Amino acid sequence: MFSLIVNLLGPFLHRPTQSSIQDGPAYLLNSSRSKKSTSLTDLPSTMASSSPLLIRGGTVVNDDEMLKADVLIENGLIKTVGPNLDAPSGAQIVDATGKLVIPGGIDPHTHMQLPFMGEVAVDDFEKGTQAAVAGGTTMIIDFVIPTKDSTPIKAYKQWREWADPKVCCDYALSMAITTWNENVAKEMEIVTGDDYGINSFKFFLAYKGVFMVRDEEFYQGMIQCAKVGALARVHAENGSVIEEKAKELLAKGITGPEGHTQSRPEELEAEATNRACVLASQANCPLYVVHVMSKGAARAIAHHRQKGAVIFGEPIAAGLATDGSHYYNKDWLHAARYVLSPPLSRDSTTPNALMDLLAAGELHLTATDNCTFNCRQKLAGKDDFTKIPNGVNGVEDRMSVVWEKGVHSGKIDPMRFVAITSSVAAKIFHCYPRKGRIAVGSDADVVVWNPEASRIISKDTHHHAVDFNIFEGMEVHGVADVTISRGKIVWENGQLKTVSGSGRFIPLKPWSPTVFSTIAQRAKMIQPRGVQREAPQDLPEEVEKLSVQNKSRTTPGGNSKISFS
Repeated sequence: MFSLIVNLLGPFLHRPTQSSIQDGPAYLLNSSRSKKSTSLTDLPSTMASSSPLLIRGGTVVNDDEMLKADVLIENGLIKTVGPNLDAPSGAQIVDATGKLVIPGGIDPHTHMQLPFMGEVAVDDFEKGTQAAVAGGTTMIIDFVIPTKDSTPIKAYKQWREWADPKVCCDYALSMAITTWNENVAKEMEIVTGDDYGINSFKFFLAYKGVFMVRDEEFYQGMIQCAKVGALARVHAENGSVIEEKAKELLAKGITGPEGHTQSRPEELEAEATNRACVLASQANCPLYVVHVMSKGAARAIAHHRQKGAVIFGEPIAAGLATDGSHYYNKDWLHAARYVLSPPLSRDSTTPNALMDLLAAGELHLTATDNCTFNCRQKLAGKDDFTKIPNGVNGVEDRMSVVWEKGVHSGKIDPMRFVAITSSVAAKIFHCYPRKGRIAVGSDADVVVWNPEASRIISKDTHHHAVDFNIFEGMEVHGVADVTISRGKIVWENGQLKTVSGSGRFIPLKPWSPTVFSTIAQRAKMIQPRGVQREAPQDLPEEVEKLSVQNKSRTTPGGNSKISFS
């Protein structure tokens, strides 16, 4: 398949004398589009010195180009991209002949060691990032989720304490807003500053009584997001109706995992997605819908985008490769392993439909919602499906799953693959071209991708801490042969070479041009306007008489009177 793609794209491949970030599309690089856009010089270098690496003989793939070129890496950065480069003294040579050299994957949605539903996700920041680099992902964006009795800043500090000593690749943080008051609004503004590096906030319309916010709180939160230059993200389900439906099912004796999907029908995801889009438009706030799991939710996003709303849709690996038939498996534990929210679609055609929408640009990037609970933890809900910890794996297998469902199936080319697994996330979250691009000056987060290799996904060979894999037995084409994080090889020859704590926290600046470039103009177009008119005077005499007469009148059917007073 890859050979066919290269032949078809041959006329478009070129050999540059040198590739750099300045060669990118002007609309992405022109700082005049946003006074707060970021250049590489704005971002502090956290790269440790290391021996030079020369990746030789591969095809460099960015989201807008494929080119035959070598890549020279020094001190954690890409130093040169060009043909037939000479190896510096002491350089390590990585042979990429017949392979692709792509930006490391960015997973913008993970939950490592998340305390949730009385348990803690077993993939901590070490195991989770080890699994990530084994699959070709070199950066994750995890979520700070304050409990309702905590504060955003307290929770942020806790997440940093958990992550910093453990991460094996770079990471950034998004933040959930689980309650609303003046202090939360103030802290949202504080954490978007340089000292914290948060540029997106997530709102839950599900998990009533735990994380869920009311519509007016969501609306107020989005107004604050727009004020501080942050992207609003939303978990779109109707939590109030879900709670009622769950009670009804349990009362009827439906206690197994099938109750999870029956209490959360796709219509409730679609309704909440549409509602979120409407409220975002009213707040003039850009919106990012996480884990789009159904056709209805995707249609709602497309509808509002066609009206000019700034909305991004994120399907996840689970939704692209599996479906809700698993919830009806007679093996309770098998069914429980697939419990996540929103649930997998009961429509077996949905995974392919979501991939089609990614190919068409109607959905925009991929993630995983990686939040793993083992079999023992899942058993907490053996008598009540509402107590099954929600979450599945994905961070290790996302890249291969997307290649299999997208490139290997002929739906997308390698450039679109790079876009939906790396570059679009980097642009949305304002770390492009430091991340998400093979170019001079970019961080050396690079993957040598073997398009001809295949593997069978299995819990026996994956690098997660969880004791099952929802993609068990799936054959995928496209494999990360070598993963390089910050200029150091962390995965090679099927072996991890990671060091705990070697990853770095990447602060994300607000006012991403990709997100906010049209928001200011929209604000001008939708400004409320009053109408200047003279103050009302006393009613004219004939109008006053008519008003008195209308206080009581006879109905057409009889003599009864209707009072309008």
